[in-house]
This record gives sequence, structure tokens and C-alpha cells, in this order.
Amino acid sequence: MKARVTVTLKAGVLDPQGQAIEGSLRSLGFDGVASVRQGKVFDLVLEGTDEESARSQLNSICEKLLANTVIENYSVEITN
Repeated sequence: MKARVTVTLKAGVLDPQGQAIEGSLRSLGFDGVASVRQGKVFDLVLEGTDEESARSQLNSICEKLLANTVIENYSVEITN
């Protein structure tokens, strides 16, 4: 089973990397970009499990390793 986990900063958390990207876009002439927030995407392959078990396992993986839940949100998408 395949899954995609997306981790993003929570609203209100400063994003210096996003601000640097935004500044670079402006210097390259992309003036229409109002703001940039950066995040992370993880593609995982889980061996032989049902969707409910997979989702539970993925939430645990996110809580323990992939996301700092104090400052980040995460979403899990099962892609099969």
C-alpha cells in the first residue's frame, strides 16, 4: 500500500526558508507571488496491511518521527 504524508508549518510559525524562496522569486521577476510557505512530502510503501491499520501506523510514524507536532501539521493520503 502506498501513502503520501505532507508536513507543513502551522499558521503563525515563522518560515524563514519560505521567506527566502519568496525573496528569490521576486528577484527572478516573479512579482505575482504573495507569499511562500515550505513543507515536506514523504512517499511511503507499507507492506500488506488494510487501510485502517495503515492510517493508524502512519499517524504514529508522523507523531514520533516525521512531524514536530508542536509547530507542524501533517496530512496522510493513502494512494494505493
